[in-house]
Amino acid sequence: MTTAATTPDTERRPKSDARGWLWAGSGLLALIVCSYFLVDRPLATFAHENLWPWRRAFDVLTHIIDPLPSLAGLVLLWTMGVVARGRPIGPVLADLARAAGGLCCAIVVKDQLKYAFGRTWPETWINGNPSFFRDGAYGFVPFHGGPGWFAFPSGHATTICAAAAAASILWPRGRPFYALATILVAIGLIGADYHWLSDIIAGGALGTAFGLSAALIGRNV
Repeated sequence: MTTAATTPDTERRPKSDARGWLWAGSGLLALIVCSYFLVDRPLATFAHENLWPWRRAFDVLTHIIDPLPSLAGLVLLWTMGVVARGRPIGPVLADLARAAGGLCCAIVVKDQLKYAFGRTWPETWINGNPSFFRDGAYGFVPFHGGPGWFAFPSGHATTICAAAAAASILWPRGRPFYALATILVAIGLIGADYHWLSDIIAGGALGTAFGLSAALIGRNV
């Protein structure tokens, strides 16, 4: 009786999850396209013309993510050491390894996507890179290469959202803190005019997908 009752739900779950991911991806793609055509330039122009005096303050917010990649690397190295010694990982280290693995994977994929899309930045701040406000450059030059064509998706948004998404599943009591950190990083990126809004949306979606997926590995959901 138990097996018969639970089998239909078990079979439906993969299809339901896939449909949810598809709808979420389609909605995010539409949001990115709308932002590209309607929001990116007006928002960046507002930051450029009105928020420049406070750029250093906004820049400070973007550095919230700075310790995360290093911490993730240390966690993975520690996990490898524990496994190499033949010792059990334990639930705490297992959760930390999930979060760290998701973050590291998100960073690797983010860098490949930056190269593939080849988007220019709002401002000129990397070795005289072409930018919207100096050269009128706006758009994508796929597979161009070089730091001047590395805006999409935002690495900062990818990093903070990967960490926050994983943490929200593994340690849910801290969700208000994770949300606040994510919002502050986004505000910093926009206020300092480091990224287009669509860069941030794409990076956030990428990081969230990896963070959630990694956090759910081996867990009954």
